[in-house]
Amino acid sequence: MAGVATEARRGIRAGWVGAALGAALLAALTAAVSLGSTDVPLRDVWSAVGRGITGREPVPGTLDLIVWQLRLPRALLAAVVGAGLGLVGTAVQALVRNPLADPYLLGISSGASLGAVAAIVLGAGAGGVLGLGLSAAAFAGALAAFSLVWAMARRGGGFSPLRLVLAGVGVGQFLAGFTHYLVLQANDQQQTHGALFWLMGNLSGAQWETLAVPTVTVAAGLLALQARARALNALLMGDETAASLGVRVTGLRRELFVVTSVLTGVLVSVSGAIGFVGLMVPHACRLVVGGDMRRLLPISALAGSVLLVVVDLVARTALPDQELPVGVVTSLIGAPALLYLLDRRLERP
Repeated sequence: MAGVATEARRGIRAGWVGAALGAALLAALTAAVSLGSTDVPLRDVWSAVGRGITGREPVPGTLDLIVWQLRLPRALLAAVVGAGLGLVGTAVQALVRNPLADPYLLGISSGASLGAVAAIVLGAGAGGVLGLGLSAAAFAGALAAFSLVWAMARRGGGFSPLRLVLAGVGVGQFLAGFTHYLVLQANDQQQTHGALFWLMGNLSGAQWETLAVPTVTVAAGLLALQARARALNALLMGDETAASLGVRVTGLRRELFVVTSVLTGVLVSVSGAIGFVGLMVPHACRLVVGGDMRRLLPISALAGSVLLVVVDLVARTALPDQELPVGVVTSLIGAPALLYLLDRRLERP
């Protein structure tokens, strides 16, 4: 009975945490659309959003353009990417049973980075690599990295955590070397700046047209991972325990690798490589709602959304007349926060 009561209390706490994060996300989105080089009053924000949703004619002037065409798509993309990174970070840490794992551990982001930098340096404006645009080239690079890691990880049978990590790190470092070489081969300073800015995370290219694919992918990924939450709980207890509970361990790891790789490839293709979100968010959420994947996955997605919307707002407004790469801000905030969270976890009995 005590275990049932404890589980019920944790479920109630997770519900309250989810509601609080939902309210925080709405507030963060409102602030992200309202604040910037030109501040927009809240009443004008909601009026412009209402006109955009209902398809009414925009009010003459620039406020509707700022709200509906520039800031709102970017804020929503930040929310979607943040949710995806929090979700993937949680799943990858379970996949390899390593609390230091993040969405970029398996080398997929290195492939996406190589594709994007190739498109920038070799001429995305002229059709990009093999006729691909920036996002398409990044996703093509992610698929290539996925294929390499898959081929290496499945050699000898099985998808052991150690084999996955070694394959991902090896492929990632190999592709990162090519990426750095391409950056050095850039013809002018603008190309170099564009490549480096993208590599450190960039949401400035957000448009309504770019929202559909990552939104659908993150929603589908959440549903797929949530359906495997009980199996993930078993996997965290060890392969033998999971197998004794009826979990197909190798098959589950393959499914998780595919889901997390696709999610990572799509997210990196629209936002660049944004660090620390997928590493820090799962740790913070475990301190609040525990390690049960049924609660941890959706809470991590919500927390990642809130964090990245706030971080993107800081990146846009911290310096006058200059925008910081999102990855720089996440690193500056994330490194101290992660050390604090790890210290808290080590202090717990």
